[in-house]
Amino acid sequence: MAHAQALHAHLVLGSRFEHIEIAERTLLDLVAQADCNHDEQYWIVTALREAIANAVRHGNLEQPERKVRVDYRIEGRTVTIRVEDEGDGFDPSKIPDPTLEENLLRPSGRGIFYMQQFMNRVEFSCAPEGGTTVVMVKELLPNSRSDGNEE
Repeated sequence: MAHAQALHAHLVLGSRFEHIEIAERTLLDLVAQADCNHDEQYWIVTALREAIANAVRHGNLEQPERKVRVDYRIEGRTVTIRVEDEGDGFDPSKIPDPTLEENLLRPSGRGIFYMQQFMNRVEFSCAPEGGTTVVMVKELLPNSRSDGNEE
């Protein structure tokens, strides 16, 4: 049964790829408390990893002194993750569609595509003082962990 109280956490990380593991472990702890099934955990964590990797690589240009802020909130069956970087911002509409034939072999654009596939809603915004924020929302399925069908 989902918790009546909201679950939340806030992290401030240096821009290093190895810090993705810290953010992942925090998220896994929260979604486990919310009785999230293993499949949903996998997709939510994958979206988080992509968002933070983009913040480190493209937003903060791998400058470790720049910060990545991650906020998690789980209310009922809704998981909301907010990732902020300190970069110059970008226009997500300018990212090439990785599913078009001419882009199939290009490495860019896949992270955003995955986030959009794995989450119910993904929104980008840029702050006037700089930085990009991505907010990702996932509506969890009703809990089915007690059905004995875990693999």
